[in-house]
Amino acid sequence: MASPKGAPDSVALLLFFVFWYAGNMKYNEYNTASLNAVGGKTAGLTMTVATMQLGVCAVYALVMWIVKINPAKLFGLQMPTKQDLPKTTKDDIVKTLPVGFCSAAAHACTVFALGGDPLFGQIVKSGEPVLSALVNTVFYGKPPSNAKVGCLPIIVGGVAFASLKKNAETGGYALKFDQTALVFGMLANSFAAFKGSESKKLMSDKAIAERFGGVGNQFATTQILAFFMCLPVMFLTEGDKFSEFVDTFKTSSDLQFNLVMSGMAFYLYNELATYTLKATGPVTASVANTAKRVIVMVYMAAVTGKVLTDEQKIGAGVAICGVLLYSLIDDLLKPKATDKSKTA
Repeated sequence: MASPKGAPDSVALLLFFVFWYAGNMKYNEYNTASLNAVGGKTAGLTMTVATMQLGVCAVYALVMWIVKINPAKLFGLQMPTKQDLPKTTKDDIVKTLPVGFCSAAAHACTVFALGGDPLFGQIVKSGEPVLSALVNTVFYGKPPSNAKVGCLPIIVGGVAFASLKKNAETGGYALKFDQTALVFGMLANSFAAFKGSESKKLMSDKAIAERFGGVGNQFATTQILAFFMCLPVMFLTEGDKFSEFVDTFKTSSDLQFNLVMSGMAFYLYNELATYTLKATGPVTASVANTAKRVIVMVYMAAVTGKVLTDEQKIGAGVAICGVLLYSLIDDLLKPKATDKSKTA
């Protein structure tokens, strides 16, 4: 007899994987299309696009609280879950501000990086463990193991090699890359590391976690805070062009569709990633994240029509393999439990 909640958990998990990947791919596509619709990376409206995407997330979160339903599990052919308004206090919100700030900064920097070069931006983003190791060591006193540290040069080397371009005439190599993608990709990685650590610290307080009522509410609250934090930055840096953005939004169906869809895809793929990674072990999660980076990169190459150079292919491959090794190395080197029956 079928379960009242819908599809079996094993089927739902597989579907969450599929839609997590699909959502990530479509977000990258919609994000690129949104930026193109406002004139590309030189139009001076990248921060506006990033902020409005978070605005879509904020509206979606508020609608879920109004109807008290989170439909995300429908992607796994299961019944939607109840999502009541969190019972957070003013102090809880204050403690959530660092997570909201880091989330806002990570998202905005990611949009700038992918706007600079969608493919090279993905390669730089794959180097997130390097910045994560640095941030957690310096600011949280949690350095990675020596084995993990040994993997970092592989990741850095891969990203560096992807930045090279061969001179057809001389045969020599020189650094050639999109500076926006590199700088903002590294900033996005740094803020993502801060966000992860701050979020873990916040939810380690059992009282706060209970008042939030689950990670769904914490994520929704974070996105709303991130939106309001991005607003002043948007008006400060691109406020003189906001009327231009509004006029374009009113007349461009491409911008309307892609901006809304990029915001929705961003929110949903993050929720589905949470469902997926909570239900899998660390090894599966690491492999899944690595596979996602490869699939997204191949998909964006097909969507944008931009062919990766041989250096980018090799460099991306090395960096992504380094990330996978970084994620698994401690488990691979962990001493195996001895069979007491044999040693007795």
